[in-house]
Amino acid sequence: MKVVQLLPELNEGGVERGVVELNREFVKRGIESVVISAGGRQASQIGADGGHHICLDVAAKNPLTAWQRVRLLRKQFDHLQPDVIHARSRAPAWLSYLANRHQRPFVTTVHGFNSVNRYSRIMTQGDRVICVSGAIRDFVIKHYQVPEDRLVVIPRGIDLELFNPDRLDQEFMADFKKRYDLEEKCVVTTVGRITQLKDLETFIAAVIELKRQLPKVVGLIVGGVHEHKKDYYRILQGLVAEHNAEQYIHFTGSQNKVAEIYALTDVVVSSSKKPESFGRSAAEALAMNVPVAASSHGGMLDIVLPGQTGQLFNPGDVSGLTKGIVACQNLSRESLRTFVQENFSLDHMVDETLCVYRALISV
Repeated sequence: MKVVQLLPELNEGGVERGVVELNREFVKRGIESVVISAGGRQASQIGADGGHHICLDVAAKNPLTAWQRVRLLRKQFDHLQPDVIHARSRAPAWLSYLANRHQRPFVTTVHGFNSVNRYSRIMTQGDRVICVSGAIRDFVIKHYQVPEDRLVVIPRGIDLELFNPDRLDQEFMADFKKRYDLEEKCVVTTVGRITQLKDLETFIAAVIELKRQLPKVVGLIVGGVHEHKKDYYRILQGLVAEHNAEQYIHFTGSQNKVAEIYALTDVVVSSSKKPESFGRSAAEALAMNVPVAASSHGGMLDIVLPGQTGQLFNPGDVSGLTKGIVACQNLSRESLRTFVQENFSLDHMVDETLCVYRALISV
């Protein structure tokens, strides 16, 4: 089997990480894997893992150059003769749809709650439409009336070797614990790029409120800051300073050893004000046996089961989040990783994706 995946670029992000992981796993299973994108920091990883990356501008939305790029992509398809074409974003989906002309099985994955319009509708035009959560499936059905037999829910997969409590960098953990004074503390962590959608104001306010109940609480905000988010970052820093919380709320910046940080954490928080399509950080935390307090909407509803894997709270509800963090501390952690193994593993995502491909090829 030969599979072509298309996405705009291969830089930072959940879609990008998923493509890189699928490429690696496809190769392991003897599948010929090709990725087409406009390039990026992770492009070289495709080849390093045994796949083949083709650099082509499938990211631009300029309609004046679209037909030229459709022709270039059609030549690639004719040369490659793939068994399946799998588009993961709107611009490459449009180009693929026009270049393919219904010749080969065409799969799309809806990764987010895109604005509802004709441009976004292309993500529902696959022969099969993969949705990364039940919330995304319901969104697609509501706004695009896609027949349910063309929809399949395949949650994003967590690499359980990468997020493995038995394979941790103890030296990094000791240094990180010392740097942020985490010894014998109640550590509450949120992971993700710093953006308004994450509603870090609510996270900060909850940690400040929690400090009155748990004097040893420490809040960690783990994530990088894009240039256009610097103003928001400064607002958050000002909020922490205003409450004299610099000693127990820390901005750690982007970190490579996220599994180790989860392992040092008592409760992971996702306080997004808008629904997450999936909720990767929550599933990663559970894989490390760490419960999650999360806003009660979107893909989190599939991952955070109240009283079992964590607690839910209404978006923006500081008191609700505070109570959720306290409740999470009393949860049993024994079955959290098992829950991810059974529902959100990378192997499960690969198996289900290949089932979709094979069903289309056999038609």
